[in-house]
Amino acid sequence: MRTSAELLSMEARRILITGAAAGIGKAMALRFAEAGADLVLMDIDEAGLARTVEDLGKTASQVTTQVVDLTDKAQIEAFWSHIEPNGPDTLINNAGAYRLRDFFETDSSYLDQTLALNLESVLWMCQAFIAKRKKVGGVIINISSVEAVVPFRDDLIPYGVSKAGIIALTRSLAHAFGRQGFRVNALLPGAIKTPGTQYLMKTAVQHLNVDLMKTGYQFGTRLSLGRWGFPDEVATAALFLASDLASYVQGAVLPVDGGFLSS
Repeated sequence: MRTSAELLSMEARRILITGAAAGIGKAMALRFAEAGADLVLMDIDEAGLARTVEDLGKTASQVTTQVVDLTDKAQIEAFWSHIEPNGPDTLINNAGAYRLRDFFETDSSYLDQTLALNLESVLWMCQAFIAKRKKVGGVIINISSVEAVVPFRDDLIPYGVSKAGIIALTRSLAHAFGRQGFRVNALLPGAIKTPGTQYLMKTAVQHLNVDLMKTGYQFGTRLSLGRWGFPDEVATAALFLASDLASYVQGAVLPVDGGFLSS
């Protein structure tokens, strides 16, 4: 029987992480490198990717970076066309945008942009990954949000729709490709101190946005752990799902939310 350390090890694994320039994606890069994985880090932010690589130091045995605009399907196709037949064995679709906009101010351009990054890019990345590895299988981890299950803000409707689509996509892929060796699961982060959420909190205070501050307070009261989480706490959950510790976990939607959904 393999030891727990052996089951958790990422030695000889190659992990592709999107949105790796900051926040949760960067935290994942650090954790997977620590576990021994080789990394392919993808983001539109070239400078941010460089900072992630710098922070990794000598932790990771092999790191490559890819600057890709995931809202552009042609760029996604170009990336996969240059990947060797088997490619990375694990795909983590983390990239996404968290934008606030009044529902009645939502236009087709804004909706298209939100869906293109938060949902459509995930579908295209999964499609290409499965096509590349259809003979050997692999692991997919998609990042959704608690907003997909329990909507909390009225100005996040397109975001919530896109993240709800991630759950449906995850379960559909798990059903369709499980017997071909693919494990597909999703994480639902909530109340995580990322650069984006911290910017919103800072903006609320600076501009005395009472509505935003009230929402932040109400959100906090639902956290049964009594605190916000950190990107690393999502990263360790992803490490579990990617590892052989989760060998019988399939089509799961795992909240990492401090108890928000259970309150």
